[in-house]
Amino acid sequence: MKFLKYNFALPFCLVILFSSAAVAQEIIKDKAIDKVEEVRSKRQKVDGVIATVGDYIVLDSDIDKSFLEITAGGGSVSGITRCQMLGKLLEDKLYAHQAIQDSIVVSDAEIKGMMEERLNYMVESLGSMDKVIAMYKKGTEEDLRSTFFDVLKEQKLSSEMGKKIVDGVEITPEEVRNYFKAIPKADLPFFGAEMEVAQIVVAPVVTQEDKQKVIDRLKGFKKEVEAGASFSTKAVLYTQDPGSRATGGFYKMNRKTPFVKEFKEVAFKLAEGEISEPFETDFGFHIIMVEKIKGQELELRHILLTPTVTETSIREAKEKIELIRKRIIDKEITFAEAARTTSDEKETRANGGALINPKTQDTRFELTKMDPSLYSRVSNLKDQEISQPFMEEEQGKKTFKIITVTNRIDEHTADYSKDYIKIKDLALKEKQIKAVGKWFDEKIKETYIKINGEYRDCAFTNNWLKK
Repeated sequence: MKFLKYNFALPFCLVILFSSAAVAQEIIKDKAIDKVEEVRSKRQKVDGVIATVGDYIVLDSDIDKSFLEITAGGGSVSGITRCQMLGKLLEDKLYAHQAIQDSIVVSDAEIKGMMEERLNYMVESLGSMDKVIAMYKKGTEEDLRSTFFDVLKEQKLSSEMGKKIVDGVEITPEEVRNYFKAIPKADLPFFGAEMEVAQIVVAPVVTQEDKQKVIDRLKGFKKEVEAGASFSTKAVLYTQDPGSRATGGFYKMNRKTPFVKEFKEVAFKLAEGEISEPFETDFGFHIIMVEKIKGQELELRHILLTPTVTETSIREAKEKIELIRKRIIDKEITFAEAARTTSDEKETRANGGALINPKTQDTRFELTKMDPSLYSRVSNLKDQEISQPFMEEEQGKKTFKIITVTNRIDEHTADYSKDYIKIKDLALKEKQIKAVGKWFDEKIKETYIKINGEYRDCAFTNNWLKK
């Protein structure tokens, strides 16, 4: 997806895709407790109901399916007992049940969007919808969609409830300090070697003439489609977005889909069947045609064209970055000052070229977890040394860069002043775990929960048996 804000891959491995895809569930509607007990008793005999949490039930077969899903995804179930697996299923059910009690809203449109994404992925992986239906042992596509919808809604409710609990947890500097002081010296965390890195980027200039050529070509495509030509065919033949070329430029999106702002703004202004005028993003120029509007979800096609960069522009960009490097080495200007005044990368320019670690959102990169391409550029640089200019091509665009290491942090035992951000994160996670534990203690007491048969002998982490 050439116009995403950042590299984004949907979690579509089968285990994550459907961690409880075949988990049977049913909402009990009866209000009278005696009637509920009668219904539950009958279900237990027929369906093997082993537990009830609020309005949700758990079948004995759900545990078997959970084990199968882990192994199907390449995971190990060694050491995981049936009691432990049941405990996890009970947690999920309580989250979902309480989400309903707390009036957490999960829209049908959002669930349908999630369902379509997953079904499309599985059809692509297995080859046909019939194979997906057979895999999940459903009689019809309608049955499959109904099951998917119910399971995804429960998963989403559970996820939102868990998020609500931890999002409300904050930590003060005093709590961080107390957390650190309470750690015995022998148990202090050990952090690996890290470094801070900065870069300057120079992009070849694209002339207005070259931009206009692309705009005119896209306008020509629009006119041809409005006269009866196939937008999909045009996209297959001409789009420079490799992520959608094979599907004729097709995407599904809602307002939360991580496409760049300009793309979303144009898309949501269009009516069904309407084609946009050419517009520009950081990735090039686009036209969009909206095929269907389903609530807050759009089904659309787009064509992306990137203006040609002339050899003259490429040569001038290379000469510019070589001159910048020379001025820094000659101490006419610092690296940070040069980044702020000459770099074409707006994300790092204001911070003197400092790169932000996308995993931690701070400026430190742990060497063992650093992106290999970045590591290869900086691993042999000495302190304050500036790399030779090099060219990179990302998402179809060529740029020239120089890079430097601004700070090195050797592997070390945790130090409160130097590692405050990491220590704060550890302290916050511990506080969140305690908050979740407290939440379970409270909600288990308030919620109707019943464990049946041999599973009453399980030694659960949470007090599901209310002893």
